[in-house]
Amino acid sequence: MKKLLIVIPCYNEEEVLPSTLNTMSKLLNKMIDDKLVSPDSRVHYVDDGSHDKTWEVLVKECNKNQLFEASKLSRNFGHQGAILAGMYDNDADLYCTIDADLQDDPNCIIEMVKKINEGNDVVYGVRKRRDSDTFFKRFTAQAFYKIMSWLGVKVIYNHADFRMMTKRTVEQLKQFPERNLFLRAVVPLVGFKSDMVYYDRTPRLAGETKYPLKKMLAFAWNGISSFSIVPLRLVTLMGFLISFLGACFILRILINYSSHGSVSGWASTVTLITVFSGVQLISLGIIGEYIAKIFVEVKQRPLYIVEEKVKK
Repeated sequence: MKKLLIVIPCYNEEEVLPSTLNTMSKLLNKMIDDKLVSPDSRVHYVDDGSHDKTWEVLVKECNKNQLFEASKLSRNFGHQGAILAGMYDNDADLYCTIDADLQDDPNCIIEMVKKINEGNDVVYGVRKRRDSDTFFKRFTAQAFYKIMSWLGVKVIYNHADFRMMTKRTVEQLKQFPERNLFLRAVVPLVGFKSDMVYYDRTPRLAGETKYPLKKMLAFAWNGISSFSIVPLRLVTLMGFLISFLGACFILRILINYSSHGSVSGWASTVTLITVFSGVQLISLGIIGEYIAKIFVEVKQRPLYIVEEKVKK
């Protein structure tokens, strides 16, 4: 039997934690009783710099339940950093990550363990459908996966950060030193044998989503700019296209001048200058984003800092 560590990042999850704690306790006890995992298996909660009473709730429950552990980060390092803190700072044979709201079906963890025992190193939790999402969220999510695929980034369709990995997969994951981590694309890069389990996502029981539109867009752009240089190539292509259009415009001016002796069109000239200036600023912005990523990477700042731990 393998030791399982279920890592649950938490950020201001005071309202939903009572339900989560109860569900995970029952699930892990059942898995241990069925001899599916080792009795040493644990659920490890990572408080990602919460501002509510998340940490107080976790400490209280960890002192009562021997299956629970918790660590508190010194500040908010983000969802990806919290996941890595839970995995990298704790030893286990199997690592499973799932969000604290449990909208991803935790019962799939049982099936994940079985697929690992069949010889897989990674098992992805994948949503069957997006019927529960609003039209806008469903449309933007599908657009994101299509864009990522078009840009040559390998991601699992309808998979977030609900997955299980073996110890050797996590050890290989540590070989990726980048600070702009996008685990949905990094894990497939490891290349070990993988499988999927499918589930229906349920509504959040309490609290608010930690990914409003602004964060979703930032997360999507981080994934694109961390794994694809296509946007930079598009800037180059746009430069050639604009140069060609400029040459055509100059040719038109010369033809008009030779025919009429003067060239009118102040409004069109100003319009062209404005459009080209906008394109240049957008291009500089895209290049600047990539330079900013280099700036962050070369500093090699820690992905997370653990301030406090509660372990048995």
